[in-house]
Amino acid sequence: MSSIALSGVTKSFGTTPVLHGIDLAIGNGEFVVFVGPSGCGKSTLLRLICGLDEVTAGTIAFEGEVVNDVPPAKRGIAMVFQSYALYPHMTVAENMGYALKLAGTDKAEIARRVGEAAAVLRLDRLLDRKPRQLSGGQRQRVAIGRAIVRKPRIFLFDEPLSNLDAALRVDMRGEIAALKQRLGTTMVYVTHDQVEAMTLADKIVVLNAGRIEQVGTPLDLYRAPANLFVAGFIGSPRMNLIPATIAGGAPVLPGRIVLPVDTGMPAGATASVGVRAEHLTILEQPTGTSLAGVTRLVEHLGSDLYAHVAVEGVETPVIVRKAGDGTLSTGQRVHVGLDPAQVHLFDAEGRRVAPRLQRASAA
Repeated sequence: MSSIALSGVTKSFGTTPVLHGIDLAIGNGEFVVFVGPSGCGKSTLLRLICGLDEVTAGTIAFEGEVVNDVPPAKRGIAMVFQSYALYPHMTVAENMGYALKLAGTDKAEIARRVGEAAAVLRLDRLLDRKPRQLSGGQRQRVAIGRAIVRKPRIFLFDEPLSNLDAALRVDMRGEIAALKQRLGTTMVYVTHDQVEAMTLADKIVVLNAGRIEQVGTPLDLYRAPANLFVAGFIGSPRMNLIPATIAGGAPVLPGRIVLPVDTGMPAGATASVGVRAEHLTILEQPTGTSLAGVTRLVEHLGSDLYAHVAVEGVETPVIVRKAGDGTLSTGQRVHVGLDPAQVHLFDAEGRRVAPRLQRASAA
């Protein structure tokens, strides 16, 4: 295992800056996921850790040793790419053991390590097959096995599941989670899929436009997003964001709905009130903090139902999650109940105002 420390890391391609002063500490044995939209710099950051690209400024250290000038082959890392990158003319066993063969490892040791990795990944019955005889999930397991046999101190994964269909992605998430528990090796994983990030990570690093927006556990980011970007990116469905104006310290929502909370913000200030779909309810009768609207889409997903409600003054539909046995239909007028204790507040610059709005003391 190995810790990783990034200090002031920047990267530019020519005159185009891609990463801006990244500071990050990854502990021994941590599973850290870089997540963010396309072009945010997450794969570039992974390539810098690997050594495939050189930093423009700053340092990268493993266990306190700066590795900026250490070539990739000597960093003690193994990388699993989005494409499987298997040799088509080699068997599974030959693909998995090829790096060891190049390193001059004796045949008995190669066979032993390949056998151990194959057992872990349930590939032991496929060792004589060629890549063309494997499914997508099996090929990705071979790519992971090729990394395991090298016994690296750090595993790097660059969107390894993006080429798989939805069902295989779920299966492979389970495989990688089990691998994490079994090996205990430091792992850095890149994905644009926040569901993968939430289910796999010990710690998530949210990147946007080459900068870190927030670092924390999946639940930390879900329950207390640092800004509007994280609030809108983490969670499925994403957090509902409702415009508000401050009056008497309280946020006033469209329809002149006043939330009984004290924000500490000046009168006339603009804000965004965030609330998760599971913290909203569909009501038969209006309340003092409910929003009136019309259902534009009702998604029945078995155990859950998602109602997309058009509310006047809110740019995008408000999504409400409820039990899947509901009888809602499209075009139905409804009232969306909102619990002031479950909302988040962001100022006009998108920054979190408080960890969570609390009920006013007079309430």
